[in-house]
Amino acid sequence: MDYLQNRSAFLQTVYQYFCNATSQEHNLTWNGSVPEDFFLSNEELLFKYLGPRRSTFFTPVCMMYLCIFLVGALGNALTCTVIAKHKVMRTPTNYYLFSLAISDLLVLILGMPLELYEMWRNYPFLLGQAGCHFKTFLFETVCFASILNVTALSVERYIAVVHPLKAKYVVTRTHAKRVILTVWLISLCSAIPNTSLHGIYYLSTPFGEHIEESAICVLLKPAWMYNLIIQVTTVLFFFAPMITISILYLLIGLQLKREKAFSEFKPGAGHCNYQTARMEQEKARRRQVTKMLFVLVIVFGICWAPFHTDRLMWILINNWTGELHRLYQYVHIVSGVFFYFSSAVNPILYNLMSTRFREMFKEVMCRRKFQSSKPRWYSASVTRVTTRSTVLESSPCNGIPLSDIEDYE
Repeated sequence: MDYLQNRSAFLQTVYQYFCNATSQEHNLTWNGSVPEDFFLSNEELLFKYLGPRRSTFFTPVCMMYLCIFLVGALGNALTCTVIAKHKVMRTPTNYYLFSLAISDLLVLILGMPLELYEMWRNYPFLLGQAGCHFKTFLFETVCFASILNVTALSVERYIAVVHPLKAKYVVTRTHAKRVILTVWLISLCSAIPNTSLHGIYYLSTPFGEHIEESAICVLLKPAWMYNLIIQVTTVLFFFAPMITISILYLLIGLQLKREKAFSEFKPGAGHCNYQTARMEQEKARRRQVTKMLFVLVIVFGICWAPFHTDRLMWILINNWTGELHRLYQYVHIVSGVFFYFSSAVNPILYNLMSTRFREMFKEVMCRRKFQSSKPRWYSASVTRVTTRSTVLESSPCNGIPLSDIEDYE
């Protein structure tokens, strides 16, 4: 706790210093305001301003991160595998999930080791200026790509449910690929401004000499620029998308409620025929997919809220007190855990809530052919193979072979 408070206080000092920075180059030294620093060794100066080299929270956080990494890396790798391997899984909706899984894998495989290394060895930052920029650029990019993917997925679901006729022409694989490419291009471009503000900072002795062992990756540009970027990106890439997504799923829920009421009271609703089976299959699949994605959005919002709270606290609080430092320390730790947990939870949701994903996961993990598990009478239709659990368990026409349905979901 003392380490975090010392480090937070030091970084806030640097932050406030650069708030008043001008275009000319500065060297931050401590001899003007802290005379006792003249009598401290370099190691003592490092400990005073940067705290211990290893975080006191390293062991418990490392164990939590390790569990998250194992579950997330395996789950997202399976998600990518089943979507890439099986043609039936290459739907517009699953393309967005594939893109989201790639984003999560980048965070887990590249981002998590960097953060664990920094907790194990707080300083010096050994990856240099390029490594500092890469770390900042990576986290900014995946942050933006994740929320944009979820937003695009929600818009696709809205069109599929509320405007099903348009979905046949708008919600296509080609359109999904274009949207995903646009999402990543926007994310990459949006990550550049914040990345350009960061770099390697060296603590200086009272005599103006850089301490090489003090290298840390931190904000170097005037803080008003950082404040502006964080506020704009938080609005554009969190609050606005989450409000939009909430409205879309509200409209989706109302549409599904109307459909359910209409199907219960329409004449001949209980009559079982070929066409009814097709409609029941499509509606059941649509409800299942929509429910899964709705839960995914809720979990996404919960997991990312602490991350943005952490960033807003850092830029909005000017007068830090002991209580605020302690509060920020807890928020910072919680935000990190939830940040990585969000990268591991999606495959778990797919397995729990999607019959299709569950069956495909089993196939990949058990190394068995999916075709061998279906009954002999079952149609060879790819769509029917993957929807048997939904249709055969809920349809009033269980014995009727179902026809192919255009899989635009």
